[in-house]
Amino acid sequence: MTRMKWMGTALLCLLAATAIAQQPKKEVREGNKLYQEQKYKEAAAHYQEAVRKQPNYIPGLFNLGNAQYKQQQFEASRKIYEGTAKTATEKEQQAAAHYNIGNTYLEEKKYKEAVEAYKNALRKNPQDEQAKYNLSYALEMLKNQQGGGGNDKNKNEDKKDQQNKDKQDQQDENKDKKEGENKEDKKEQEDKQQQDQQNKKEEQEEKEKRPQPQPSKLSEQQAEQLLNALQQEEKKLQDKMKQGKAVPVKVEKDW
Repeated sequence: MTRMKWMGTALLCLLAATAIAQQPKKEVREGNKLYQEQKYKEAAAHYQEAVRKQPNYIPGLFNLGNAQYKQQQFEASRKIYEGTAKTATEKEQQAAAHYNIGNTYLEEKKYKEAVEAYKNALRKNPQDEQAKYNLSYALEMLKNQQGGGGNDKNKNEDKKDQQNKDKQDQQDENKDKKEGENKEDKKEQEDKQQQDQQNKKEEQEEKEKRPQPQPSKLSEQQAEQLLNALQQEEKKLQDKMKQGKAVPVKVEKDW
């Protein structure tokens, strides 16, 4: 009896532990449904509950960061990704966390920090093509940002002066153009009248030379069949033009 009682207690403990382990997964599944519906705030609540029940649950942490990222809470999402990078034991998970950290810095135009984050992602996963692309982009933006320098004020003043000069030149050009148009209007009207008369004369001569229409050799039934065939060809062409499909671009890595 004692042995059976112990086995029963162990079984109950095992079932309870299994039920507890399933709770975070259920919360993440519910959050994922809402995330797909773009209800990011509601999704975040489920992910938070999953993390509350199991603080180091990687899918809950990743997806909570993504939900906050989608709400443009970049600093909050970055802190979660940073914690995930430290908590995760697999290099692929760590790489994905650093990649997402880079995305938050990219959104904030902090290109230097973004570059370092993408480098960290590639150290963990050198084959990540998305990280390579974003690293190149961040480096280019950093180069442009650093090239601004302290001459922005002078550049703006020069740009303003050039705009004023262009505006004055355009006004002078418009004035000269209007004066020239007034002189040409009268001559153009006379030329137009002469041309209209000549066109009418030529049109009448052409009309007299035009052969008379001949009756159609197709029967009414044959004409209808030809028309249907042309319509079918046009439909096939339109169907071919509609076959292209857009390829979605993944912004952040989930788990």
